[in-house]
Amino acid sequence: MKIAVVGTGYVGLVTGTCFAETGNHVTCIDIDEEKVRKLSNKQITIYEPGLEALFERNIRQGRLEFTTNLEEGIKGAQIIFLALPTPPGEDGSADLQYVLKVAEDLGPLLEDFTVIVDKSTVPVGTAEKVTAKVKDGAKVDFEVVSNPEFLREGVAVEDFMKPDRVVIGAESEKSIKLMEKLYAPFVRQGNPVIFMDVRSAELTKYAANSFLATKITFMNEIANLCELLGADVDKVRKGIGTDTRIGNRFLFAGIGYGGSCFPKDVQALAKSSSEVDYDFKILNSVMDVNQHQKQKMINPLLNYFDGDLSGKTIAVWGLAFKPYTDDIREAPALENIQALLDKGAKVRAYDPEAMENVKSLFKDQVHFAGDQYDALQDADALMIMTEWPIFRTPEFEKMVNALKNKVIFDGRNLYDLPQMEELGFEYHSVGRKIIK
Repeated sequence: MKIAVVGTGYVGLVTGTCFAETGNHVTCIDIDEEKVRKLSNKQITIYEPGLEALFERNIRQGRLEFTTNLEEGIKGAQIIFLALPTPPGEDGSADLQYVLKVAEDLGPLLEDFTVIVDKSTVPVGTAEKVTAKVKDGAKVDFEVVSNPEFLREGVAVEDFMKPDRVVIGAESEKSIKLMEKLYAPFVRQGNPVIFMDVRSAELTKYAANSFLATKITFMNEIANLCELLGADVDKVRKGIGTDTRIGNRFLFAGIGYGGSCFPKDVQALAKSSSEVDYDFKILNSVMDVNQHQKQKMINPLLNYFDGDLSGKTIAVWGLAFKPYTDDIREAPALENIQALLDKGAKVRAYDPEAMENVKSLFKDQVHFAGDQYDALQDADALMIMTEWPIFRTPEFEKMVNALKNKVIFDGRNLYDLPQMEELGFEYHSVGRKIIK
C-alpha cells in the first residue's frame, strides 16, 4: 500500500518507519529542509531504541522516502497520516494551526479517494474542522479518520509493532476496510482493532493520558502523606498494586510527570471541558499537584545547607523526562536546574542521551559532565532527576570519593533505605523516611 506521513517528528518518524517495515511504501513529508536532508542520508533525527535499524533497512530497501514537497509526497497515496505538532496555546488548548494548514493544502492535491488520518493528538471536533478545510479545495471524495497513537517513548517501536489495541474512529465501510487492511500485520496475535465514531476516538487518547497522569499524581499525593504519617510509599504501592482492579503500573512516586504528552493532554482536556462549561475538578488538581511535585527536592536541599545554596555545587543525574529518550519537554530536571541557578548554586549535570538538548537551553550556565562520576567531582550534593538504569547500581565507593558530602536527594526512589543506611549516606527520597 502507498502511504504518506506528513510530519517527521517523534510520532511521524516512528509511524512511517513501522508501516514501511510491514511492506508498505511510505513517503514522509516535512517542511524542514535540513531534517529531510539528514533523514534521506540515513541520519536519524530522534533517539528511540530499536528505531534506527528499521529506519536504515527500509531506506536501503526503497520502502521509506523523505521529501519537502507535499504534492510529490502524497501522489498515489491511499492513506495520508497527519502527524503534526499540536502544542498547547496560551490558554491551554491544543494549537491546530499546523494540522489545519496542511488540510487546506491537501484539498486541491487529491486525485482519487483518500483516507486522511489524524494521528496527532487533537481535541474532539478536529476531524470535522479538517474535513471542512480539505473540502474547500477537493475535487474527489475523501474521508477524515481519527487514529490516535499510544506510543511510550523508549519503547515506541515495540508499542507500534505489537500494540495493546488500535483505536480508529471512522464512518464509512470503505475507510474501515482500508484501515483494517493496513493494521492487519500488527494485530495477528489477536490484539483488538477497536472501531468507533470519530469523536469518541479523539476523546479516547485524552482520556487515556489524563487517567495515567491522574494515577501518577494520586500516588505522589500518597507519598507526601506517607512522609507526614511515617509510612513507606513503596510498601503502600506494592500493597495496592497487586489489586487487579488497580494494577501495578504508573504507581511509582517521584517528582512528577513530564514529556510531550501528559502535560499538554491533561491541559487540553481541561480546556476542552471548560469550553462546554464543565469544571473537570480532578484534572485541575492533577495539574496543580504535579507542578508543585516537580520541585519536591528543593526544600530538603535548602534545609540541608541552612537555606543558602550560594557557591554550592550540585550534581544532577538525569535530564530527560524519563529514561531511554532524549526528550526534555516538561522534564522536571529543567525546573530544578533553573531553581538551583536562581539560588546561586553551580550545577554539574549528566544524562546518557539528553545533554545536547539541554545545552541549547542553559549553554555555559551548566557544566555538562563526561559521565555520571565526573558530574560528582567536588559536588556538595547529588540530586537524581531521571531513573536511568546506570544510576540504579552505581559504584558507591566512587561516589563517596567524588562528593564533598555523602548526601543524595533522590527524586526517583532508586535506592533501598537499608542500603543507604549501611553505606552511611544521608538520603532523601519521596514518600519514605529520611536516612541520616
